[in-house]
Amino acid sequence: MDEGLGEIQPQIGKQVVQEHLASLNEFKSPGPDQLHPRVLKELAEVISEPLAIIFESSWRTGEVPADWRRANVVPIFKKGKKKDPNNYRPVSLTSIPGKILEKIIKEVVCEHLETNAVIANSQHGFTKNKSCQTNLISFFDRVTSWVNTGNAVDVAYLDFSKAFDKVPHDLLANKLVKCGLDKTTVRWICNWLSERTQRVLTNASSSSWKEVTSGVPQGSVLGPVPFNIFINDLDEGLEGRIIQFADDTKRVGIANTPEDRSRIQNDLDKLERWAETNKMKFNRDKCKILHFGRKNGNQRYRMGDAWLDSSVCEKDLGVLMDNKLNMSQQCDAAAKKANGILACINRGIASRSREVMLPLYSALVRPHLEYCVQFWAPQLKGDVDKLESVQRRATKMIKGLENKPYEE
Repeated sequence: MDEGLGEIQPQIGKQVVQEHLASLNEFKSPGPDQLHPRVLKELAEVISEPLAIIFESSWRTGEVPADWRRANVVPIFKKGKKKDPNNYRPVSLTSIPGKILEKIIKEVVCEHLETNAVIANSQHGFTKNKSCQTNLISFFDRVTSWVNTGNAVDVAYLDFSKAFDKVPHDLLANKLVKCGLDKTTVRWICNWLSERTQRVLTNASSSSWKEVTSGVPQGSVLGPVPFNIFINDLDEGLEGRIIQFADDTKRVGIANTPEDRSRIQNDLDKLERWAETNKMKFNRDKCKILHFGRKNGNQRYRMGDAWLDSSVCEKDLGVLMDNKLNMSQQCDAAAKKANGILACINRGIASRSREVMLPLYSALVRPHLEYCVQFWAPQLKGDVDKLESVQRRATKMIKGLENKPYEE
Protein backbone atom coordinates (compact mmCIF):
# COMPACT_ATOMS: atom_id res chain seq x y z
CA MET A 1 0.00 0.00 0.00
CA ASP A 2 1.21 3.52 -0.75
CA GLU A 3 2.86 5.31 2.15
CA GLY A 4 0.31 8.11 2.06
CA LEU A 5 -0.78 10.29 -0.84
CA GLY A 6 0.21 13.87 -1.55
CA GLU A 7 -1.73 17.08 -0.98
CA ILE A 8 -5.29 17.30 -2.32
CA GLN A 9 -7.55 20.28 -2.92
CA PRO A 10 -10.85 19.32 -1.29
CA GLN A 11 -13.98 21.07 -2.49
CA ILE A 12 -17.11 21.45 -0.37
CA GLY A 13 -20.20 22.86 -2.08
CA LYS A 14 -23.01 24.88 -0.57
CA GLN A 15 -25.53 22.14 -1.40
CA VAL A 16 -23.59 19.50 0.56
CA VAL A 17 -23.48 21.70 3.66
CA GLN A 18 -27.16 22.61 3.31
CA GLU A 19 -28.12 18.93 3.19
CA HIS A 20 -26.13 18.24 6.36
CA LEU A 21 -27.73 21.20 8.12
CA ALA A 22 -31.21 20.10 7.06
CA SER A 23 -30.63 16.61 8.49
CA LEU A 24 -29.51 17.85 11.94
CA ASN A 25 -31.32 16.36 14.92
CA GLU A 26 -32.69 19.45 16.64
CA PHE A 27 -33.00 17.60 19.95
CA LYS A 28 -29.24 17.03 20.25
CA SER A 29 -27.26 19.08 22.75
CA PRO A 30 -24.97 21.88 21.52
CA GLY A 31 -21.25 21.98 22.23
CA PRO A 32 -19.33 24.58 24.27
CA ASP A 33 -19.95 27.20 21.52
CA GLN A 34 -23.70 26.96 22.31
CA LEU A 35 -24.65 26.89 18.61
CA HIS A 36 -27.89 24.93 18.89
CA PRO A 37 -28.76 22.49 16.07
CA ARG A 38 -32.33 23.84 15.91
CA VAL A 39 -31.05 27.35 15.10
CA LEU A 40 -28.55 26.04 12.54
CA LYS A 41 -31.25 23.93 10.89
CA GLU A 42 -33.66 26.86 10.58
CA LEU A 43 -30.92 29.09 9.12
CA ALA A 44 -29.60 26.41 6.74
CA GLU A 45 -30.31 28.33 3.55
CA VAL A 46 -28.60 31.48 4.83
CA ILE A 47 -25.48 30.02 6.48
CA SER A 48 -24.71 27.05 4.19
CA GLU A 49 -22.55 29.08 1.78
CA PRO A 50 -20.32 30.84 4.37
CA LEU A 51 -19.98 27.54 6.27
CA ALA A 52 -18.94 25.76 3.03
CA ILE A 53 -16.18 28.37 2.55
CA ILE A 54 -15.01 27.94 6.18
CA PHE A 55 -15.08 24.14 5.96
CA GLU A 56 -13.15 24.04 2.68
CA SER A 57 -10.52 26.48 3.96
CA SER A 58 -10.10 24.52 7.21
CA TRP A 59 -9.67 21.21 5.38
CA ARG A 60 -7.18 22.62 2.85
CA THR A 61 -5.02 24.49 5.36
CA GLY A 62 -5.37 22.09 8.28
CA GLU A 63 -6.37 24.95 10.58
CA VAL A 64 -9.06 23.83 13.02
CA PRO A 65 -10.88 26.54 15.03
CA ALA A 66 -10.37 26.29 18.78
CA ASP A 67 -14.14 25.97 19.33
CA TRP A 68 -14.12 22.74 17.33
CA ARG A 69 -11.43 21.33 19.62
CA ARG A 70 -13.32 21.99 22.85
CA ALA A 71 -15.68 19.51 24.46
CA ASN A 72 -18.14 19.39 27.30
CA VAL A 73 -17.69 15.89 28.74
CA VAL A 74 -20.80 14.26 30.20
CA PRO A 75 -20.07 11.13 32.28
CA ILE A 76 -22.46 8.28 31.41
CA PHE A 77 -22.77 5.57 34.06
CA LYS A 78 -22.00 2.04 32.87
CA LYS A 79 -22.20 -0.39 35.80
CA GLY A 80 -20.69 -1.03 39.22
CA LYS A 81 -20.36 1.45 42.04
CA LYS A 82 -21.62 4.90 41.14
CA LYS A 83 -18.99 6.54 43.35
CA ASP A 84 -16.15 5.07 41.27
CA PRO A 85 -15.24 7.42 38.36
CA ASN A 86 -13.86 4.44 36.42
CA ASN A 87 -17.43 3.16 36.01
CA TYR A 88 -18.44 6.09 33.81
CA ARG A 89 -18.03 6.52 30.06
CA PRO A 90 -16.99 10.06 29.05
CA VAL A 91 -19.11 11.33 26.15
CA SER A 92 -17.95 14.54 24.48
CA LEU A 93 -20.44 17.20 23.41
CA THR A 94 -18.69 19.16 20.68
CA SER A 95 -19.46 21.98 18.25
CA ILE A 96 -22.28 21.17 15.81
CA PRO A 97 -20.63 22.99 12.82
CA GLY A 98 -17.41 21.15 13.66
CA LYS A 99 -19.31 17.86 13.62
CA ILE A 100 -20.65 18.61 10.13
CA LEU A 101 -17.10 18.96 8.76
CA GLU A 102 -16.12 15.82 10.69
CA LYS A 103 -18.94 13.99 8.92
CA ILE A 104 -17.84 15.24 5.49
CA ILE A 105 -14.23 14.19 6.13
CA LYS A 106 -15.37 10.89 7.63
CA GLU A 107 -17.21 10.01 4.40
CA VAL A 108 -14.02 10.58 2.37
CA VAL A 109 -11.87 8.58 4.80
CA CYS A 110 -14.36 5.68 4.99
CA GLU A 111 -14.57 5.53 1.19
CA HIS A 112 -10.77 5.22 1.04
CA LEU A 113 -10.74 2.51 3.73
CA GLU A 114 -13.47 0.54 1.97
CA THR A 115 -12.05 0.89 -1.56
CA ASN A 116 -8.60 -0.24 -0.45
CA ALA A 117 -9.86 -2.88 2.04
CA VAL A 118 -7.74 -1.30 4.78
CA ILE A 119 -9.68 -2.43 7.84
CA ALA A 120 -9.25 -6.09 8.80
CA ASN A 121 -12.23 -8.45 8.40
CA SER A 122 -12.03 -9.17 12.13
CA GLN A 123 -13.24 -5.63 12.91
CA HIS A 124 -17.02 -5.25 13.19
CA GLY A 125 -17.20 -1.88 14.94
CA PHE A 126 -18.01 1.33 13.03
CA THR A 127 -17.64 -0.56 9.75
CA LYS A 128 -20.06 -0.62 6.82
CA ASN A 129 -22.45 -3.60 6.78
CA LYS A 130 -21.15 -4.84 10.13
CA SER A 131 -22.52 -4.51 13.65
CA CYS A 132 -22.69 -6.05 17.12
CA GLN A 133 -24.94 -8.69 15.59
CA THR A 134 -22.48 -9.69 12.84
CA ASN A 135 -19.73 -9.86 15.48
CA LEU A 136 -21.76 -12.17 17.72
CA ILE A 137 -22.96 -14.39 14.88
CA SER A 138 -19.44 -14.75 13.46
CA PHE A 139 -18.12 -15.66 16.89
CA PHE A 140 -20.98 -18.06 17.72
CA ASP A 141 -20.78 -19.86 14.36
CA ARG A 142 -17.07 -20.46 14.77
CA VAL A 143 -17.31 -21.70 18.36
CA THR A 144 -20.34 -23.95 17.76
CA SER A 145 -18.79 -25.50 14.63
CA TRP A 146 -15.70 -26.44 16.64
CA VAL A 147 -17.60 -27.64 19.74
CA ASN A 148 -20.07 -29.68 17.64
CA THR A 149 -17.16 -31.62 16.12
CA GLY A 150 -15.84 -32.55 19.58
CA ASN A 151 -13.24 -29.84 20.09
CA ALA A 152 -12.37 -27.95 23.24
CA VAL A 153 -12.42 -24.19 22.63
CA ASP A 154 -10.94 -21.42 24.76
CA VAL A 155 -11.98 -17.80 24.30
CA ALA A 156 -10.11 -14.88 25.85
CA TYR A 157 -12.32 -11.83 26.40
CA LEU A 158 -9.90 -8.90 26.39
CA ASP A 159 -10.63 -5.45 27.76
CA PHE A 160 -8.48 -2.39 27.05
CA SER A 161 -8.32 0.18 29.81
CA LYS A 162 -9.72 3.54 28.60
CA ALA A 163 -8.89 2.60 25.00
CA PHE A 164 -10.30 5.67 23.24
CA ASP A 165 -8.70 8.03 25.77
CA LYS A 166 -5.18 6.62 25.54
CA VAL A 167 -4.50 6.62 21.77
CA PRO A 168 -1.10 8.37 21.35
CA HIS A 169 -1.42 11.07 18.68
CA ASP A 170 2.10 10.59 17.28
CA LEU A 171 1.61 6.86 16.67
CA LEU A 172 -1.85 7.46 15.24
CA ALA A 173 -0.46 10.03 12.76
CA ASN A 174 2.03 7.46 11.45
CA LYS A 175 -0.70 4.86 11.01
CA LEU A 176 -2.95 7.35 9.17
CA VAL A 177 -0.17 7.94 6.65
CA LYS A 178 0.67 4.25 6.43
CA CYS A 179 -2.90 3.31 5.51
CA GLY A 180 -2.67 5.55 2.43
CA LEU A 181 -4.66 8.64 3.42
CA ASP A 182 -3.72 11.88 1.67
CA LYS A 183 -1.52 14.34 3.57
CA THR A 184 -4.15 17.10 3.55
CA THR A 185 -6.66 14.93 5.43
CA VAL A 186 -4.01 13.50 7.78
CA ARG A 187 -2.87 17.02 8.67
CA TRP A 188 -6.45 18.11 9.41
CA ILE A 189 -7.13 15.07 11.63
CA CYS A 190 -3.86 15.57 13.53
CA ASN A 191 -4.61 19.26 14.11
CA TRP A 192 -8.18 18.39 15.11
CA LEU A 193 -6.77 16.09 17.81
CA SER A 194 -4.00 18.43 19.00
CA GLU A 195 -4.41 21.06 21.72
CA ARG A 196 -7.88 19.85 22.59
CA THR A 197 -9.45 21.04 25.82
CA GLN A 198 -12.39 19.71 27.76
CA ARG A 199 -14.36 20.21 30.93
CA VAL A 200 -16.71 17.91 32.81
CA LEU A 201 -20.39 18.83 33.19
CA THR A 202 -22.51 17.22 35.91
CA ASN A 203 -25.96 18.63 36.58
CA ALA A 204 -25.43 22.41 36.95
CA SER A 205 -21.72 22.20 37.80
CA SER A 206 -18.67 22.29 35.53
CA SER A 207 -14.98 21.75 36.05
CA SER A 208 -12.21 24.02 34.81
CA TRP A 209 -10.85 23.53 31.27
CA LYS A 210 -8.12 20.89 30.98
CA GLU A 211 -5.83 20.07 28.05
CA VAL A 212 -6.20 16.65 26.42
CA THR A 213 -2.87 15.14 25.38
CA SER A 214 -3.99 11.75 24.02
CA GLY A 215 -7.01 9.86 22.77
CA VAL A 216 -9.85 10.42 20.33
CA PRO A 217 -13.03 12.06 21.67
CA GLN A 218 -15.88 9.65 22.44
CA GLY A 219 -19.12 11.09 21.14
CA SER A 220 -17.47 12.74 18.15
CA VAL A 221 -18.49 11.84 14.60
CA LEU A 222 -14.98 11.21 13.27
CA GLY A 223 -13.33 9.70 16.37
CA PRO A 224 -14.16 5.99 15.85
CA VAL A 225 -12.61 5.98 12.35
CA PRO A 226 -9.04 6.94 13.32
CA PHE A 227 -9.42 4.61 16.32
CA ASN A 228 -10.17 1.70 13.98
CA ILE A 229 -7.10 2.61 11.92
CA PHE A 230 -4.97 2.78 15.07
CA ILE A 231 -6.04 -0.67 16.31
CA ASN A 232 -6.09 -2.27 12.85
CA ASP A 233 -2.69 -3.96 13.19
CA LEU A 234 -3.63 -5.65 16.48
CA ASP A 235 -3.82 -9.09 14.83
CA GLU A 236 -0.55 -8.87 12.90
CA GLY A 237 1.65 -11.87 13.66
CA LEU A 238 -1.00 -13.78 15.62
CA GLU A 239 -1.31 -17.53 15.08
CA GLY A 240 -5.03 -17.61 15.85
CA ARG A 241 -8.11 -15.53 15.13
CA ILE A 242 -9.45 -12.48 16.92
CA ILE A 243 -12.90 -10.92 16.57
CA GLN A 244 -13.29 -7.23 17.37
CA PHE A 245 -15.88 -4.55 17.91
CA ALA A 246 -13.76 -1.39 18.17
CA ASP A 247 -11.61 -2.17 21.24
CA ASP A 248 -13.71 -5.13 22.49
CA THR A 249 -11.57 -8.10 21.47
CA LYS A 250 -12.00 -11.87 21.64
CA ARG A 251 -9.18 -14.31 20.90
CA VAL A 252 -10.84 -17.57 19.81
CA GLY A 253 -9.05 -20.90 19.42
CA ILE A 254 -9.17 -24.70 19.63
CA ALA A 255 -7.61 -25.95 22.87
CA ASN A 256 -7.39 -29.75 22.45
CA THR A 257 -3.65 -30.23 22.91
CA PRO A 258 -0.82 -28.58 24.85
CA GLU A 259 0.36 -27.16 21.51
CA ASP A 260 -3.06 -25.57 20.90
CA ARG A 261 -3.07 -24.00 24.34
CA SER A 262 0.50 -22.81 23.91
CA ARG A 263 -0.52 -21.01 20.70
CA ILE A 264 -3.27 -19.20 22.60
CA GLN A 265 -0.80 -18.15 25.29
CA ASN A 266 1.73 -17.02 22.67
CA ASP A 267 -0.94 -14.84 21.05
CA LEU A 268 -1.86 -13.32 24.43
CA ASP A 269 1.85 -12.51 24.92
CA LYS A 270 1.96 -10.86 21.48
CA LEU A 271 -1.17 -8.84 22.25
CA GLU A 272 0.40 -7.68 25.51
CA ARG A 273 3.53 -6.59 23.60
CA TRP A 274 1.33 -4.75 21.05
CA ALA A 275 -0.30 -2.86 23.91
CA GLU A 276 3.09 -1.88 25.36
CA THR A 277 4.45 -0.80 21.97
CA ASN A 278 1.34 1.28 21.26
CA LYS A 279 1.18 2.80 24.75
CA MET A 280 -2.08 1.08 25.54
CA LYS A 281 -2.97 -1.09 28.51
CA PHE A 282 -5.18 -4.10 29.12
CA ASN A 283 -7.46 -4.05 32.15
CA ARG A 284 -6.39 -7.47 33.35
CA ASP A 285 -9.06 -7.67 36.05
CA LYS A 286 -11.74 -7.49 33.33
CA CYS A 287 -10.03 -9.91 30.91
CA LYS A 288 -11.70 -13.33 31.27
CA ILE A 289 -11.41 -16.83 29.81
CA LEU A 290 -14.44 -18.88 28.74
CA HIS A 291 -13.91 -22.63 28.26
CA PHE A 292 -16.22 -24.41 25.79
CA GLY A 293 -16.54 -28.14 25.07
CA ARG A 294 -17.03 -31.22 27.25
CA LYS A 295 -13.39 -32.30 27.07
CA ASN A 296 -11.99 -28.88 27.96
CA GLY A 297 -9.07 -29.01 30.39
CA ASN A 298 -9.74 -25.47 31.69
CA GLN A 299 -6.20 -24.28 31.01
CA ARG A 300 -5.12 -21.11 32.80
CA TYR A 301 -3.69 -18.21 30.79
CA ARG A 302 -1.94 -14.99 31.69
CA MET A 303 -1.51 -11.46 30.39
CA GLY A 304 1.95 -10.27 31.31
CA ASP A 305 2.52 -11.42 34.88
CA ALA A 306 -1.18 -11.65 35.83
CA TRP A 307 -3.20 -14.85 35.61
CA LEU A 308 -6.60 -14.38 33.97
CA ASP A 309 -9.73 -15.58 35.75
CA SER A 310 -11.99 -18.16 34.15
CA SER A 311 -15.69 -17.41 33.86
CA VAL A 312 -18.81 -19.44 33.13
CA CYS A 313 -20.72 -16.48 31.65
CA GLU A 314 -19.68 -13.15 30.10
CA LYS A 315 -21.65 -10.20 28.78
CA ASP A 316 -20.57 -10.00 25.15
CA LEU A 317 -21.63 -6.73 23.48
CA GLY A 318 -24.71 -6.62 25.70
CA VAL A 319 -25.64 -10.31 25.31
CA LEU A 320 -24.99 -12.88 28.05
CA MET A 321 -22.89 -15.76 26.70
CA ASP A 322 -22.35 -18.83 28.87
CA ASN A 323 -19.90 -21.69 28.45
CA LYS A 324 -22.70 -24.13 27.55
CA LEU A 325 -23.75 -21.95 24.57
CA ASN A 326 -27.15 -21.69 26.24
CA MET A 327 -29.20 -18.52 25.82
CA SER A 328 -31.48 -18.99 28.84
CA GLN A 329 -29.56 -16.47 30.97
CA GLN A 330 -29.91 -13.86 28.21
CA CYS A 331 -33.66 -14.54 27.99
CA ASP A 332 -33.94 -14.17 31.77
CA ALA A 333 -32.03 -10.90 31.73
CA ALA A 334 -34.05 -9.45 28.83
CA ALA A 335 -37.39 -10.42 30.43
CA LYS A 336 -36.31 -9.05 33.84
CA LYS A 337 -35.22 -5.72 32.36
CA ALA A 338 -38.38 -5.38 30.25
CA ASN A 339 -40.62 -6.27 33.22
CA GLY A 340 -38.84 -3.71 35.37
CA ILE A 341 -39.51 -0.98 32.83
CA LEU A 342 -43.15 -2.06 32.48
CA ALA A 343 -43.49 -1.77 36.25
CA CYS A 344 -42.13 1.79 36.14
CA ILE A 345 -44.58 2.69 33.36
CA ASN A 346 -47.42 1.12 35.34
CA ARG A 347 -46.57 3.15 38.45
CA GLY A 348 -45.73 6.42 36.76
CA ILE A 349 -48.20 6.78 33.88
CA ALA A 350 -51.87 7.35 34.67
CA SER A 351 -53.18 7.06 31.11
CA ARG A 352 -53.81 3.60 29.67
CA SER A 353 -54.77 4.76 26.18
CA ARG A 354 -53.23 3.08 23.16
CA GLU A 355 -51.85 6.46 21.96
CA VAL A 356 -49.81 6.79 25.16
CA MET A 357 -48.87 3.19 25.95
CA LEU A 358 -47.82 1.89 22.53
CA PRO A 359 -45.11 4.55 21.96
CA LEU A 360 -43.80 3.94 25.50
CA TYR A 361 -43.68 0.19 24.91
CA SER A 362 -42.00 0.62 21.51
CA ALA A 363 -39.40 3.07 22.82
CA LEU A 364 -38.60 1.65 26.27
CA VAL A 365 -39.53 -2.04 26.44
CA ARG A 366 -39.34 -3.55 22.96
CA PRO A 367 -35.63 -2.70 22.34
CA HIS A 368 -34.63 -4.94 25.27
CA LEU A 369 -36.57 -7.85 23.77
CA GLU A 370 -35.26 -7.32 20.24
CA TYR A 371 -31.60 -6.30 20.68
CA CYS A 372 -29.58 -8.81 18.63
CA VAL A 373 -32.50 -11.26 18.97
CA GLN A 374 -31.57 -12.86 15.64
CA PHE A 375 -28.47 -14.08 17.47
CA TRP A 376 -29.93 -15.20 20.82
CA ALA A 377 -33.48 -16.09 19.69
CA PRO A 378 -34.92 -18.49 22.31
CA GLN A 379 -35.27 -22.13 21.32
CA LEU A 380 -36.55 -23.66 24.57
CA LYS A 381 -40.25 -23.39 25.38
CA GLY A 382 -39.51 -22.01 28.85
CA ASP A 383 -37.45 -19.18 27.40
CA VAL A 384 -40.11 -18.37 24.79
CA ASP A 385 -42.74 -18.28 27.54
CA LYS A 386 -40.70 -15.77 29.57
CA LEU A 387 -40.55 -13.30 26.70
CA GLU A 388 -44.18 -13.85 25.70
CA SER A 389 -45.28 -13.15 29.29
CA VAL A 390 -43.74 -9.67 28.99
CA GLN A 391 -45.77 -8.98 25.87
CA ARG A 392 -48.96 -10.34 27.46
CA ARG A 393 -48.40 -8.08 30.47
CA ALA A 394 -47.90 -5.06 28.20
CA THR A 395 -51.09 -5.88 26.26
CA LYS A 396 -53.14 -6.04 29.47
CA MET A 397 -51.94 -2.55 30.42
CA ILE A 398 -53.49 -0.99 27.30
CA LYS A 399 -57.10 0.11 27.50
CA GLY A 400 -59.25 -1.87 25.11
CA LEU A 401 -56.72 -4.68 24.68
CA GLU A 402 -56.91 -6.15 28.21
CA ASN A 403 -58.70 -9.31 27.10
CA LYS A 404 -57.05 -9.78 23.72
CA PRO A 405 -54.12 -12.15 23.10
CA TYR A 406 -50.91 -10.17 22.46
CA GLU A 407 -50.47 -11.80 19.02
CA GLU A 408 -53.37 -9.72 17.71
